[in-house]
Amino acid sequence: MQSLETKPLLLDVHSITLRVTPEEFEKLCQDNRDRSFELTASGELIVMPPVGGESGNSELELGGELFVWNRQTRLGKIFSSSTVFVLPNGAQRSPDAAWVELPRWETLTPEQRTKFPPLAPDFVIELQSATDRLPPLQEKMEEYRSNGVRLGLLINPKNKQVEIYRPGQELEIRVSPTEIDCSEVMPGFILSMSEIW
Repeated sequence: MQSLETKPLLLDVHSITLRVTPEEFEKLCQDNRDRSFELTASGELIVMPPVGGESGNSELELGGELFVWNRQTRLGKIFSSSTVFVLPNGAQRSPDAAWVELPRWETLTPEQRTKFPPLAPDFVIELQSATDRLPPLQEKMEEYRSNGVRLGLLINPKNKQVEIYRPGQELEIRVSPTEIDCSEVMPGFILSMSEIW
């Protein structure tokens, strides 16, 4: 596959579908480190648009809370939106923030840890930005849930709404919550929403 570094990537992601193999996807990511991509289980390439200032700030605020809690507890590993996880169904996804319980992380080989980790995180956050459409994000959250993510939060700042995804449970929707208790998966972790609304 030809590198995209030599010419601009001009794709109307709403009008065309580009399919690539997992090997081509990995090369595409290596050759275009300044761009963000995901790959669906069916091999459809998704070009992730950059976010604006508000979304970037909110994403870091949420990740910062996760970082502080994990630094205190040392119960797992945290990951930024630049990390691609290879889910059991073959999709390669990048949540805005993620956490993996330490014993699960330690089952990976050093090579697996260096590349795209072949596992579903235990916890994910997706933050809807101004450029995101809600239905694809909801599909992504359902995919996370069906692939082993134990707790997923889809945060919609515009509507001050949080969709909570858990395996084997009905979707929970909370409007204007001040905090989200994530202790069921991460003991003692209470995610404050005060900087997001």
